[in-house]
Amino acid sequence: MKTVLLIEDDTVLRENTAELLELSNYSVLTAANGKLGVEMANTHLPDIIVCDIMMPILDGYGVLEELSKNSITKFIPFIFLSAKTERQDVRKGMDLGADDYITKPFSEDEIISAIESRIAKAAILKEERESYQTTANPQDNEDELRTLNDLKNFFDDNGTVFNYKKNAIIYKEGQNSNFIYLILKGVVKCFKYDEEGKELTTALHKEDDIFGYTSFTQNIAYKESATTMQDVEMVGISKSELKDVLDKNHKISLEIIQLLSDGITGVKDQLLQMAYSSVRRKTAATILRFAEKINSKPEDPIRISRSDLASVAGIATETLIRTMSDFKKQGIIEMEGRTIKVIDLRKLQDIH
Repeated sequence: MKTVLLIEDDTVLRENTAELLELSNYSVLTAANGKLGVEMANTHLPDIIVCDIMMPILDGYGVLEELSKNSITKFIPFIFLSAKTERQDVRKGMDLGADDYITKPFSEDEIISAIESRIAKAAILKEERESYQTTANPQDNEDELRTLNDLKNFFDDNGTVFNYKKNAIIYKEGQNSNFIYLILKGVVKCFKYDEEGKELTTALHKEDDIFGYTSFTQNIAYKESATTMQDVEMVGISKSELKDVLDKNHKISLEIIQLLSDGITGVKDQLLQMAYSSVRRKTAATILRFAEKINSKPEDPIRISRSDLASVAGIATETLIRTMSDFKKQGIIEMEGRTIKVIDLRKLQDIH
């Protein structure tokens, strides 16, 4: 059973949240202020810490700073609780090293999902650290970047923060490509226009994806445009800075090559689907693709425009609408406005 340390000065919220977590099979420790929370973290070494920002005696920032100084507690996943009026302060917490934040009031699904994902990520990173410690050459540079996760951490620690509202333009085709981006939250769509002005979606990027690279060495303009499909938070580093990182960290180069190879493979698969697949297969594959990018579960409802679906599938919007209406009649999906919900995932996968 995983242990959660909940640091919250509001008695009612603390008790209610603790009860919710216990019902979800977590062992819960509680602290009414930051000073007590630091003591309990050092004593009990919980699997994850959920901490309010504004508290007496020692606030959430102070808690995170204290725990970050300790080699034993600095790797414990840390989630901030913040009121809506404190959203401008969330970035400060992320800069200090917090893994995530949850806005009050929050739902049961929000806090459980955040805890589960951060515990899982911490377990993966721990395995990587332990694996490296058993195989690393003692003469290696301790600061060298070796994995894609190291590079993403470099983005997060050194990058410029960008926040965009839904449907905002990040960059347009032909503009100078100064930055390469890592998405912290949200979904980004990359697209091009053909000679007739028809939009073709070239890629969908979600949280933890790196995008925006046209060349790592030359000053080449963007070959596509990028827009947000949800509110997006991301960090960007300049191409020159990334080039310096690659020059000094040769082990990460293979990871970059693999990233580029995966991107090329995805584009090839999309082109083959557009060229040879039936309309039904294209539509089914596109719905599943959007569901994968936007939601953790394909059967969860997604909100997406018909034109976006059609541009990814490479078919006319009218054709897509007719096909989706057919799927609806067969009980495969439900549609209400811009919302699509997969009812029979197996049938949709069989079509795909």
